[in-house]
Amino acid sequence: MPESGGTNGQAQQSPSPEGSPSVRDVFVSYASQDTAIANSLVEALEQHSIACWIAPRDVVAGEFYADAIVHAIDASRVLVLILSQHAAASPHILREVERASAKRHPVISLRIDLAPLPSGLEYFLNTSQWLDAANGDTDRALPKLIEAVRRAQQGGLDRVATSPAAPPPIDSWSRPLNAKSLIAIMCTLIVGVGLAFAVDQIWLSKHTTDAAKSAAPISPSPTPTGSTVPEKSVAVLPFVDMSEKKDQEYFSDGMSEELIDMLTKIPDLRVPARTSSFYFKDKPTTIADIAKALGVSYVLEGSVRKAGKTLRVTTQLIRADTGYHLWSETYDRQLDDVFKVQDNIARAVVNALKISLMGGALAQSAGTQSVEAYNLYLQARAIYVRAITRADHENAVGYLRKVIDADPQFANAWALLSTALAVQSEEDGVPAVQVLAEARRAAFRALELNPRLPDAHTALARIFIVNDFDIVKGGTQLKEALDLDPNSSWALAWSAVLAAQKGDFERAISLIQKSVDSDPVNPVRYGNLAAILYYARRYPDALIANRKQDDLRPSATNSRTLPRLINLATGNASDALKEIEANPDLAVCSCRVLALDALGRKPEADLVLVKLEKDHSDDDAQGIGLIYADRGDLSQAFKWFDRAYTQHEASLMWIKVEPLLKNVQTDPRFKTLLKKLGLQD
Repeated sequence: MPESGGTNGQAQQSPSPEGSPSVRDVFVSYASQDTAIANSLVEALEQHSIACWIAPRDVVAGEFYADAIVHAIDASRVLVLILSQHAAASPHILREVERASAKRHPVISLRIDLAPLPSGLEYFLNTSQWLDAANGDTDRALPKLIEAVRRAQQGGLDRVATSPAAPPPIDSWSRPLNAKSLIAIMCTLIVGVGLAFAVDQIWLSKHTTDAAKSAAPISPSPTPTGSTVPEKSVAVLPFVDMSEKKDQEYFSDGMSEELIDMLTKIPDLRVPARTSSFYFKDKPTTIADIAKALGVSYVLEGSVRKAGKTLRVTTQLIRADTGYHLWSETYDRQLDDVFKVQDNIARAVVNALKISLMGGALAQSAGTQSVEAYNLYLQARAIYVRAITRADHENAVGYLRKVIDADPQFANAWALLSTALAVQSEEDGVPAVQVLAEARRAAFRALELNPRLPDAHTALARIFIVNDFDIVKGGTQLKEALDLDPNSSWALAWSAVLAAQKGDFERAISLIQKSVDSDPVNPVRYGNLAAILYYARRYPDALIANRKQDDLRPSATNSRTLPRLINLATGNASDALKEIEANPDLAVCSCRVLALDALGRKPEADLVLVKLEKDHSDDDAQGIGLIYADRGDLSQAFKWFDRAYTQHEASLMWIKVEPLLKNVQTDPRFKTLLKKLGLQD
C-alpha cells in the first residue's frame, strides 16, 4: 500500500493558498507505522497557517491513489519526511523523495530514530536538511521545522550535507519528554496504529501494491535495492576523446564498452551495463554521485588520444566513498595492439579490486583480429545505440554490413546485425519479408562462429519469440545466454517477458528487477518493468516505473500509452478517451472503440471499428478481437485472434494475461489458442 497514507484523519484540512486551490506548502511523507506522529505533526503545522497535504485525508474520493500522491508532490513547495526505520524500509518513501528531488523541491527530514538508511534513500537525502527528534521530542523540534519550511517557501533553505547513517543534527536538544506529553503521544500512537492497521486491511482488499504482499520488491530508482553497496563492484565511465580533431568519440566509447563486456565475465563482480554508465556522459556529475546512483564502490574513468597509428590510453581507478585514486596508468601503443591494451587495462582493474578470475585470465572479447573491422564495428554500435529515426537504423545496418565484409568471421557483428534488422522491422515498419529472413540467418551465423557469445543466443531468442511464436526454443536460447552471462540485462528482460506472458509474475518481476539493477538508468528496462507490472495488475507500481522511463527518455511513446490502458482496465473510460482524443494518431484504434463502448456511445464506436477493420486488419487483428470479446461476440473475437496468430502479431503473446480481455477465458477455443502459443501445457 502507499506508505505515505495517514489513516486516522485527526488533522483538519487547512485552506489552500488563495488563487491556487491545489497547491500546498508541505507534502508530508511517512510510513504507515508512523501515522500518529504524522497526523499530529500536520495538525501542529496547520495551526501555524502552513497548509499540508497528507494521504489519505487529501485524496479525493474516486481519485487514483498513485496519481493523487504524484500530483500533490508536484504541487507542494516542500516535502517533509518523517524519517524512521519504517520509512527507510519503504520503497514508497523512496519514490516520493525521488519525485520531490526531481522537481527540485526542498526535502526536510525529521528524524525520529537512528535507523541506518538504504543506499537509494541516502542518495537523495545526502544534501537535504535534517532535524533531529530521535529522542522522541517532536514538540521541541516543531519550531525549527516551521522555521525551515518558511525559509524553504522563500527560497532560502540551507541545505546541510550529512551522513544518513548518523546525521549531525542541525539542532539537538537534551530536555527529556515530560510525563504529560509522553502519555498523550503514547495514547495517540496506540489509537493511530490500530486504525492504520484496520484501514490498511481495507485498502489491501482493493489493491495489490503493498510491498510486503508483493511477489518481489520493486525499486524503479537508479540505485539497486539493499542497504550495502557491494565491495566487488565497478562502473566503467565513457572514456573521453582527447584527440586533436575530437573525431574519435566512437573509439573512446568503444573502449569503455569493451571493458564493460570483459568485466561482466568476472564471477561475483557487479558491473552496471553500458546504458547506465553512459547515462552520465557529458553531465556535470561527481564521481560520488555516479557511484551512489549505480550502486558501486569503484569507478574507472579514462581518456583516449589517437594520433595517426599511435594510441595513448590513460586510466584511473577511484574509490568512490573516499575519492582516492587507487592507481592510474598510461598505455602508449600502436593501434595494432588495441586488443592487448584492453586486456591490460582489464587485468589492472582486477588486480586493484583483488578479485580472482575463474581460469586465471580474461578472455579477449573483441572477437576479431582485423583493426578495420573492429573500428567499423565500434562506429556501427555507436550509431545503433543512438538510433531514433528510420535513417539511423538503416545507417547502423549499413555499417554492420561493412564490418562483415571486412571480417566475415566476426561473431559480434553478426549478432548485432540480427538485432538491428529485427528492430528495423519492428520499429520502422520495414516489411518483415525484407529483413527477418536475414536477421534469422545472421543470428545463426553468430552462433556458428561463437557458440559462447551471449548476445548471439539472445538475438536468436528474439527471432523465435517475436517472429515464430516459439517460446520453447526462445526460452532455451535465453537460458544459454544467462548461463554464459547471468547479468545480461537483455537476456534477463526477455526471460522476464516470457515468464509474465505465461502468468508467472513472481518469477517475471524478480527477473526484470534484476535486469533493472544491472542497468539502472536504461529507460528501456523501466518500460519492460512497467509493462510487466501492468499485466500483473499492479497499476500504481506500473505508473511509477512508467514515469521513471519517461524521466529518463521523455520521447518514449509507450510511456504515454500505459496510463490510458490502465484507465481502461480500471473502468475509467472517460479519462482514457480524453487522452486518446488528444492524440490525432489514435483517431482509429482499438483502444478508442473500447472506451466509446464503455461510455455507451456505440454508434460512434461502430464507425471507428469499421475504419479499424478496413485500415488495420493486417497489423491489429488482436486489438479488433479484444473489441468483439468485450462485446460478447466470441465467434468474431476468435476469428480475429486466429488472424492475429497467422500474422504473428507480437501483442497476441500477452493474451493470457491481458487485463482488457473479457468473456473468453472459459471458452474451449481460448485454451486451444493458449496451447498453440505455448502459453499453457
